Amino acid sequence: MAELSELQLALIGLIFIWSGFVRSGLGFGGAVLSLPFLLMVHNDPLVFLPIISIHLLVFASLTVWQNNRNKGHPKTDDGPTTEGTVAWGYLKKSLLIMIIPKLVGVFGLILLPNTLMSAIIFVIVALYSLTYIFNKPFRSQNPWLDALFLVLGAYISGTSLIGAPLIIAVYANHVAKHQLRDTLFALWVILVAIKLAAFIYVGVDLQLRHHLWLLPCAAVGHVIGLRLHDRMLNAETPIFFRVLGSVLLLISVMGLYQGLSAL
Repeated sequence: MAELSELQLALIGLIFIWSGFVRSGLGFGGAVLSLPFLLMVHNDPLVFLPIISIHLLVFASLTVWQNNRNKGHPKTDDGPTTEGTVAWGYLKKSLLIMIIPKLVGVFGLILLPNTLMSAIIFVIVALYSLTYIFNKPFRSQNPWLDALFLVLGAYISGTSLIGAPLIIAVYANHVAKHQLRDTLFALWVILVAIKLAAFIYVGVDLQLRHHLWLLPCAAVGHVIGLRLHDRMLNAETPIFFRVLGSVLLLISVMGLYQGLSAL
């Protein structure tokens, strides 16, 4: 990112603050709600995905560790539980379905041209944005549909780290609400570790020098998100997601147009 202007670097810093906020506040969205904006600043997924991966690995691991240390027996409406904050049983079961499509997606990312990969990301985000605008999130009440969503979510996560909406549609039906965020964080840690191992194996630049300033940016957003997590978890926020979906759709259309114009 050495060739970027000071304005571009400032925008990237602000986007990573936003990324940290939504990741810790909602339990997902650190990539899907920030990657389109990052690609509008600099259209190269392989620059940003290693940075997002390491941020997710650091902050998700820290959050799960702190929650299990400080409130290992979370309270529900029926009183304290003894389950911990991560539903390890369902996590292990779902990973058996996701591991192969995850690996296929990772190597697809490495082999595909940057322009094509960016276009795929913008198309996927545009589809997600419509679910936010019309308040029609992905839902699954069928074991076969569960498996399909997990496979697709894992593959998309392998290519671009934006498979969360599909995976959450399944996890929300099988994991208690008070365990959902930390279970998702534990899943992201495992999936991201696989992605980073593949990046290292093929020699992708992990942009380690840029973590000196981008990690603090993400940390600011992370702390704000942690403070607002419970309020966001209990609030009905359709207007927020409609506005966010509209912005994401606009950015995705602009990104696709920009990419097609460059061909």
